[in-house]
Amino acid sequence: MAQEQQFNPGFSLAGAVDLEGLKHKVEAPAGQAGGAPAAGGYVIDTDENSFQAMVTTSATFPILLLLWVSNDDRCFPIAQKLGDAVNSMNGQLQLSRIDAAANPSIAQALQAQGVPALYALIAGRPMPILQGVPSDDELTQVVETVLPQIVQLAQQSGVTGTAPYQGAEGASDQSDAEGDVDEAASDTEIEQVPAEHAQADALAKQGDFAGAAEAYKNIIEANPSDTRAVREHAKALLLARSANADVRVVRTAAADHADDVQAQLAVADIDMIGGQVEDAFERLLDFMAAYAFDAEAKDAVRVRLLEYFDIVGTLDPRVARARRRLSTLMY
Repeated sequence: MAQEQQFNPGFSLAGAVDLEGLKHKVEAPAGQAGGAPAAGGYVIDTDENSFQAMVTTSATFPILLLLWVSNDDRCFPIAQKLGDAVNSMNGQLQLSRIDAAANPSIAQALQAQGVPALYALIAGRPMPILQGVPSDDELTQVVETVLPQIVQLAQQSGVTGTAPYQGAEGASDQSDAEGDVDEAASDTEIEQVPAEHAQADALAKQGDFAGAAEAYKNIIEANPSDTRAVREHAKALLLARSANADVRVVRTAAADHADDVQAQLAVADIDMIGGQVEDAFERLLDFMAAYAFDAEAKDAVRVRLLEYFDIVGTLDPRVARARRRLSTLMY
C-alpha cells in the first residue's frame, strides 16, 4: 500500500490570466433567486459536509472550483459558461460549485476576498485563477486557455483519472455513486441518517474513517440485515485505507508490479474513490485471471470485490456482471 505523503506539484495557475485586472470588488446588490443553472453532467454542488470528500477526489481527477452565491444572478452567466465548457470536456475536469453565503467556512479556508472566485484543485492543492466578475473576454480566456492548462498540469502531476458523470441536470451531488464513495453509495437523493448511525456518520464526516468503520461494524454485529450500515462500513474501510494515498505512487507501483496483489488492490481503491467503478472491478478480475494462482491471493481479491459490491449496490448491473465473472474465476 502506498505511503501517505504530502503532495506538492510545485506550480501555480496564478498569472494564467491577469489577476489584477480581475480583482475588482462587486458593489451591486445581489440578484433575485431563481434561474440559476442546474448542476448535472460533470457539474456538482459541494457544501461543508462534502467538501473534504471533493478535495479527496481531486487526487484522481482535476477539479475547477467555483465559489459563488447561488441566488445572485450576476453569477449565473459565469456558472453557465463554465458548466457548458466543463461538460464539453467529457470528464477531463469536474466543476464543483460552492455557495459562499451558505458555506462561509470554505470561503474563509480559500482566503477568498469576494465572489465569484475561481480555483483549480489538483491533488488537494487549490490554485487561484480569478476573483470578481470577469469580463466576457476574461471568461473566454479561462474557458479556452486555462481549462486545458489545468488538465495538462494535472496530467503532469499524475492526476489522470476521469471525473464521473452525474446524470441529468439537477441530479448532481458529490455523493453520487460514481462520483464520491465518501458521502453516499448508489443514489443522489438526500438520505436520512438513522439515529443508531449518527455517531458513525459523524466520524466519517470528520474524516475519521477508521473510527467510522469500527462503529459501523458494531452496528452490523447487532443487526446484520442493516444494508445501509453494510454499505457505509465498506466505504469507510476503503477511505481509511486509501483516501490519502499518493495517486502517482500507487499507479506507478501497480504498473511496475502487475503480478503483485497488494499493488493491484491499492490502485483499485484509487479507481473506486475516483468513481471509476468498472475499472476497479475489471482490474481485479483481470488480475485474478492472470496472476492469482494461490488461494490467499484469490481470497484477497474476492474480499475486496465484495466490499466494492456493497458500496455500489447489488442492483447495479455492473455488480451483477462482475459477480458472475468472479464466481467463474473462483472455481
